[in-house]
Amino acid sequence: MARKRKQKTIEAATITDMAAKGKGFFRQEGKIIFVEDGVPGDVVDVRIRRNKRDYAIGEITKLHQASELRTEPFCSHFGTCGGCKWQYLPYDMQLQFKTQIVEEAFKHIGQLTFPPLNPIMGSDPNRYYRNRLDFSFSNKRWLTKEEIDTGEVLNRNALGFHKPGMFDKVIDVEHCYLQGGLSNDIRNALRVYASENDLSYYDVRAHEGFLRSLIIRTSTLDELMVVVMFGEENEAARKALLDFLVEAFPEITSLQYVINTKKNDTFYDLDIIVWKGRDYIFEQLEDKKYKISPKSFFQTNPLQAEKLYQVVREKAQLTGKEIVYDLYTGTGSIAIFIAQHCQKVVGIEEVPAAIEDAKFNATLNEVDNTVFYAGDVKTFLDEQFIAANGTPDILITDPPRAGMHGDVVQKILQMAPPRIIYVSCNAATQARDIKLLSEKYSIEEVQPVDMFPHTFHVENVAVLKRIN
Repeated sequence: MARKRKQKTIEAATITDMAAKGKGFFRQEGKIIFVEDGVPGDVVDVRIRRNKRDYAIGEITKLHQASELRTEPFCSHFGTCGGCKWQYLPYDMQLQFKTQIVEEAFKHIGQLTFPPLNPIMGSDPNRYYRNRLDFSFSNKRWLTKEEIDTGEVLNRNALGFHKPGMFDKVIDVEHCYLQGGLSNDIRNALRVYASENDLSYYDVRAHEGFLRSLIIRTSTLDELMVVVMFGEENEAARKALLDFLVEAFPEITSLQYVINTKKNDTFYDLDIIVWKGRDYIFEQLEDKKYKISPKSFFQTNPLQAEKLYQVVREKAQLTGKEIVYDLYTGTGSIAIFIAQHCQKVVGIEEVPAAIEDAKFNATLNEVDNTVFYAGDVKTFLDEQFIAANGTPDILITDPPRAGMHGDVVQKILQMAPPRIIYVSCNAATQARDIKLLSEKYSIEEVQPVDMFPHTFHVENVAVLKRIN
């Protein structure tokens, strides 16, 4: 058997800066050393976990001196749960580092020329801001060191979040600061109910178990959606559990369930069945209402989403005469938000259920100048499509984290709309795409928006103007 290679340790190193994915770093002998949970100013011992020619990734084994920037995390699950990794940074410092992340991506990945960034728009509130959380049931709870040392583990079940990097281990979450309302109460009540009724938690390795996952969606209109995923059918137990939720939480607007016997947790190809109320809830941004179904994407921070869409509308410089293309439109949230300020909005989205919601939302808001298409964006935007919908004066694109497909970028270059508003939750892929677009476009303005407090993620709006 091969001998395990001894990991190198660097002693008393000082973290000097923050990197794109929330890691601190310092340089040693021409190599960048990225450090998990490192804060500029920390003096630490670092164990190297991955060592490459130009860089290394390590973890802190000893904190000799804490940075003056550090603050006390507010969540008891911090350090185990991977959700809010920047709790040890004051919020104003988080905003400063997020601005830096955007700048570094545009400089080094995109090699772009751009004006000074606008001041980042912070989120208020910065706790209990999410409108959706997905929790997992597991019979393989992540155990603390103390539990392992004592050898007395009475309960292996957990309802919470997956331990980062471990698909089969779930952290039992008592209180989460991401979602307000009844979210914590519902999750904790279900845990107690499951225990009292001896309901089995899902085993992801054996692919068996009754309780599989829990989705809770809220809205600023005090509407509440709960979706319970069962790993197998047990009609009596299922009905009893759903009736318990109805009785215990009459505030639930939409209670639904899905039976998933597949080996993955995705439910987009499964039927979701209504047990109580509607099969959707409503959200509102300014005076516009939006239908949100279980399979719909909607910005997870609705109060901040309203500010984001206001930025998009302002930077589009609409006069009422423009044809606007809205790529990756989702449920049509941006399209409907700006529709009254332009001639026409054409939305494209890959998920058919989202497009059905977009059409519903347009009718709900009495918007009659939008048209929505379901399908892969790269299959559209040809001459026939443009002839049918008109040449865009403004193009808005809000792709997923992976950014735009290269074919989409090329089709945008061929159309060459005078103005592009590029919204992204990943500055790295955004910078990559804008670099490709830079043969015809210059960057007029960059506006970071913090949608995800206490994480290193940042939303960013880049305004591109065609070079004449």
